[in-house]
Amino acid sequence: MSHFKFPISTKQFIHGEYVDSKGSERLTLRSAVDGSTVSDDVQCANTQDVNAAVESAAEGLKVWGKFAPDKRREVLLKYADIIQENAERLGYLETIVVGKGKLSGAVWEPLTAAELFRFFAGYTDKFEGAAHPTDHDGFMRIVRHEPLGICAAINAFNSPMITFAMKAAPAVAVGNVMISKASEMNPFSTIVLGELAIKAGFPPGTLNVLVGAAEAGVALSSHMKIRKISFTGSVAVGKKIQIAATNSNLKRVTLELGGKSPVLVFPDADVDKAVENASYFLQLNGQGCILGTRIYVHESISERFIAGLKARVEDYASTLGADPMDATTMSSPMYHERQRDTVMRFIEQGKTEAELITGGETWGDQGCYIKPTLFFKPKSGAEIVTKEIFGPVAVIDTFKTEAEVVARANDTEYGLGAALYTKDLSRAMRVSAALEAGTVTVNNARSFHPAMPFGGFKSSGIGRENGKYVLSEYTQTKSVIIK
Repeated sequence: MSHFKFPISTKQFIHGEYVDSKGSERLTLRSAVDGSTVSDDVQCANTQDVNAAVESAAEGLKVWGKFAPDKRREVLLKYADIIQENAERLGYLETIVVGKGKLSGAVWEPLTAAELFRFFAGYTDKFEGAAHPTDHDGFMRIVRHEPLGICAAINAFNSPMITFAMKAAPAVAVGNVMISKASEMNPFSTIVLGELAIKAGFPPGTLNVLVGAAEAGVALSSHMKIRKISFTGSVAVGKKIQIAATNSNLKRVTLELGGKSPVLVFPDADVDKAVENASYFLQLNGQGCILGTRIYVHESISERFIAGLKARVEDYASTLGADPMDATTMSSPMYHERQRDTVMRFIEQGKTEAELITGGETWGDQGCYIKPTLFFKPKSGAEIVTKEIFGPVAVIDTFKTEAEVVARANDTEYGLGAALYTKDLSRAMRVSAALEAGTVTVNNARSFHPAMPFGGFKSSGIGRENGKYVLSEYTQTKSVIIK
């Protein structure tokens, strides 16, 4: 491993140190850029490792639970600074595996993770309870918010630093401890976040990080001493986690699942701005749950819109294969060969369901690259419209009326995000209220902010992350009645 600019760890991070897994299973990780082997010795956590992490967390909870709110705030703020100071290292550890561009991996994602810890540091002493004094009966009634205890997180492969922070920051801010399972497809940056937590002053056991596959996920979901689990990933796996949580100890569950976000472009929209923002479905090369991949354009402006978006998509395609270590590189491969193959199956299916505008094939003779793809006028019930693809594929269709497009936008089991473009404020308010989605953006594509709750309607999830609202997901109320 000496050829890497920054060292990689292939072990688990439990109770403040890197430790060997108790099992013998090993994972091989290959570069999504060129297929070369990054490591063939990544240790895979099993049930015994989960048990060890829980025992460690129980010890960590005894210490962290005694930290005064101002002391917790101090540690979270220091952690945020350390994450930002290590941004280059964290980004590098993702780039060598998934080929993520430096601007995203080493700038935006660590900065966002740091900001999440700063945001929730401000709530360590501000998530107040309530008091209900009464003069007539002599009782004082108090409502307290108390931590749940040991919490767990199963993080996604596309933005592991951010999903780690979205779960860990609010959990520890209100006095819990957290066991995070890093994605087995992109684990190295998450493991380092465990190491950095110790440097920030978190007691050992407060933030443990495991690398594992299905066995570790099942063990976390069903462990009797874990009181809360938060998962980011597919609907199918989310359902299994909810069942395991129910069948074990009825642990709290937050699920941030798939999306198939609609984009509605009305005839009075700023077309150039709508085109620019619609092209953001290419962020992370389409590997984002809230990205707008069902695009509905009013028929009166469709030709101009499609021409503009096609040009932007083909310009992005021309940069495929650029060095991800270069700060100017915006494109990237699919992050794993399994995801590349899944997306290509959808694309081939799409060719039978809609008109292909551009793309529709892999790129290059190595790595996991796919040309960004646009389809037009899909058939009714087309899979490229109804199912989450999680790749650089968008489907465009036209509409005539507001009522029609709102009905089509809502005709899905997903409900994570939606976007609309119009200069009419009344329409913006009316349509944003009618869209069945957890987040709706109007004339922009900025769907994420630490202060705004994030989560889905319908099968896109249960519960919320971010904002003050998430603090209720990591606490339980206690009523105290004093005479």
